Amino acid sequence: MLTANEIRSQFLDFFKSKGHVIVASAPVVVKNDPTLLFTNSGMNQFKDYFLGNKQAPDPRVADTQKCLRVSGKHNDLEEVGVDTYHHTMFEMLGNWSFGDYFKKEAIEWSWELLTEVYKIPKDRLYVTVFEGDANENLPKDEEAYNEWKKYIAEDRILMGNKKDNFWEMGDTGPCGPCSEIHVDCRSEEERNQEDGAKLVNADHPQVIEIWNNVFMQFNRVWTDKAKFDKWSEQNAGAEKSERAKLIIACTELVPLPARHVDTGMGLERLVRVLQGKQSNYDTDLFTGTIAEIEKITGKKYGYTDSKQDVAFRVLADHIRAIGFTIADGQLPSNTGAGYVIRRILRRAARYYYSYLDYKQPLLVQLMPVLAEQFKGVFDELRKQLDLVCKVVKEEEEAFLRTLDKGLKKIDEIITDTRKQNTAVINGKAAFELYDTYGFPIDLTRLIGHENNLEVDESAFKAEMKQQKERSRAATTLDTEDWVVLKEGATKFVGYDSIEAKANVLKYRKVKAKGKESYQLVLDTTPFYAESGGQVGDTGELIFPNETIQIIDTKKENDLIIHFSEVLPKDPSGAVLAKIDTIKRKSTEKHHSATHLLHAALREVLGTHVAQKGSLVNEEHLRFDFSHFAKVTEEEVAKIEALVNAKIRENAPVVIKEMPKEEAIAMGAMALFGEKYADCVRVVVMDPSYSIELCGGTHVGYTGEIGMLKIKHESAVAAGVRRIEAVSGKAAEDYINEHLHTLHSANAILKNPKDLLKAIEKLQEEKAQLEKRVESLEARQLVAIRNEVLTKDEIINQVTFVGDIVEVGSADALKKLCFDVKHHLNDHVVVLGANIDGKPFIAVGVADSIVAAKGLDAGKIIKEHVAPLIKGGGGGQKTLATAGGQDVSGLKAVIEKVKGLL
Repeated sequence: MLTANEIRSQFLDFFKSKGHVIVASAPVVVKNDPTLLFTNSGMNQFKDYFLGNKQAPDPRVADTQKCLRVSGKHNDLEEVGVDTYHHTMFEMLGNWSFGDYFKKEAIEWSWELLTEVYKIPKDRLYVTVFEGDANENLPKDEEAYNEWKKYIAEDRILMGNKKDNFWEMGDTGPCGPCSEIHVDCRSEEERNQEDGAKLVNADHPQVIEIWNNVFMQFNRVWTDKAKFDKWSEQNAGAEKSERAKLIIACTELVPLPARHVDTGMGLERLVRVLQGKQSNYDTDLFTGTIAEIEKITGKKYGYTDSKQDVAFRVLADHIRAIGFTIADGQLPSNTGAGYVIRRILRRAARYYYSYLDYKQPLLVQLMPVLAEQFKGVFDELRKQLDLVCKVVKEEEEAFLRTLDKGLKKIDEIITDTRKQNTAVINGKAAFELYDTYGFPIDLTRLIGHENNLEVDESAFKAEMKQQKERSRAATTLDTEDWVVLKEGATKFVGYDSIEAKANVLKYRKVKAKGKESYQLVLDTTPFYAESGGQVGDTGELIFPNETIQIIDTKKENDLIIHFSEVLPKDPSGAVLAKIDTIKRKSTEKHHSATHLLHAALREVLGTHVAQKGSLVNEEHLRFDFSHFAKVTEEEVAKIEALVNAKIRENAPVVIKEMPKEEAIAMGAMALFGEKYADCVRVVVMDPSYSIELCGGTHVGYTGEIGMLKIKHESAVAAGVRRIEAVSGKAAEDYINEHLHTLHSANAILKNPKDLLKAIEKLQEEKAQLEKRVESLEARQLVAIRNEVLTKDEIINQVTFVGDIVEVGSADALKKLCFDVKHHLNDHVVVLGANIDGKPFIAVGVADSIVAAKGLDAGKIIKEHVAPLIKGGGGGQKTLATAGGQDVSGLKAVIEKVKGLL
């Protein structure tokens, strides 16, 4: 039996023999296409070739592409694991012709590969061909039909409608008829009972499509876009079928000058067919993972529809989507593509927690198995295995901490729902599960379906909307209406000028936290508005008879707004706008240094590093980035040295404006999730080192930065690290400050020849003295214990010891109480001490007294002791402590506890 790896290799080798260039899979995470979160088909990476935006470097290519379908119109998540053939991540084998061969070769080679290489019996195969469409005057695809007649009986060539057999990229663009190949995997007995032709495209689990040949021969173009836009605006909630009809009415199909072939064959289904399995999960693409789950959990996979077996399939599938998306650079988060990954991970965690009775991180243990399985195919996971494992483990641990409480909560919700004689879970309850327990809505929906309940998702969305509105309201300013002096737009000249003659277009008063300020909009301004991490400029507006200070500049709905604490007496006159050049230059140094730092981080730590946030001002820079380990001192030193080397090169900082696609093609880094205009600003600091899309201001040459000094490296969130650094004069000040501290330490230690050895000697002496103090303290505590034990008394059959003692620390008092307890039976002990003018109390209660009398040391501390010393504390039932402010209450504490007996 062929293995999955052999089947994949045979596909690629076959098309290589037909003159195809084998290309690598594109990342499953889409970085520069705002229409997609993930690569969801094999054609995504070739989209520009089909659209005519780029010339394909090779006319024939073949590949295996990682795809993910869990968002948008292709969302199979809820079927994954429940059935045996849907997946989140899957591999799409494809062969492509860009203006080269067409239907004849595509059909001939697909038949040759399936029947002669893979040896699929010909009597198990069916093909579909486009039947034509009268509405668009599209004829039957006779060319494909006639080609298929050469290889397969005509009763196995089935006609398909436009929905099944005409492929379109979108509302407009390249499109054309397609021809699918289906295989009948039923037993001989079943095949004899019913003709397989009737089951094609009928959702039969054993009669399945394995290959689709798309023949792009038309281009759909608008003939009346204005009519369509107007209709869409007026009919936002219209049925999809109505929208589709209007698209046909407002477009026409014209033949493409170059015809293309776009094919796709799902590897998982193909392997299932060739290995003779009834389920994709029974193939060696998944059996290794399932075996590892069996080993870890002690449970057995039983090939059934039970919840336990569904859990096995969910884990075997989801681990692939999780592992490869993270390896391709997408970290789990609360928004966008990151939240899709978090949802998949949490769905998997819930399955193993509930149905495999496994209560600790499991997915992270499967990752090495997955990396080894795809070695040599998709090596990115193996190369970044440590990082991926750290991400997954942290995500699992975080969710498992709340999962048990969340499951108990949803059980309560289900019970309440049934009591109310309804089959719909309240939207507010679903929102609480999301907001408090981290349950994605699809997880709540899944658990609801398992209990024959639906979720009121419209009410859930309303709660989400309210939360966003509350967040916005918390930061809302009380603003008056704009006073408009002049109509017009603002022209920003700050890239080239530090001052500009201007006029005030409008102004308004703003109140925030009881303080009044003013906002002004100019027709021309050199002031840079806060954006991309760079703070807004400050400076002054010089009017004929007065000068007002601008304390900040921000953007709002594309307006550049200047903030001032005062309003000019006559805002209607001409004004000279001047920025604070010293602040601007210092800020520019830090901004340019940030670009160099970003490039250095990627070079030293790896290309998984991506910007997650930044702050650039005149004092310092702060840069947040994706990385799941502490940056070591050695790595920090390498990063700093690399940046400073680039500064010393004094390379020109070249800033260009160009089309976005051109910028991306030249290697410019763009932030995922950011919206960029068609024309972008590109900042180049050595084309082989740092190219970024950026709207900020920068130095002219890297040498102007002076130097970079990294101050701190820390963690700020799961998978996000932060570096704080200084450059220019700020770096000089930072170094001088630390040199001063070093010189002062040297002077205090009387200028030893070797300062480090002198400090180490002091530390050794301190450690030795601490050991001696501990030894003396231990002896002292024994003596105090012996004295305290002589003061015991019996009250209601309980041994009571209460005393005020002299000890040096709260920890020593607790140790003493613990020691006294071990020398008594059926006891209550209360010890107090005045330590450096503050009262401390320790209370000990025997287990037998807790059980028989209901006395609890923790409760005694909180309810009776803490109020008497004006403090607080707590602990266990048998030993608890408190500290306070009023030492005069120590005697009263002892009497109070004694009184409880």
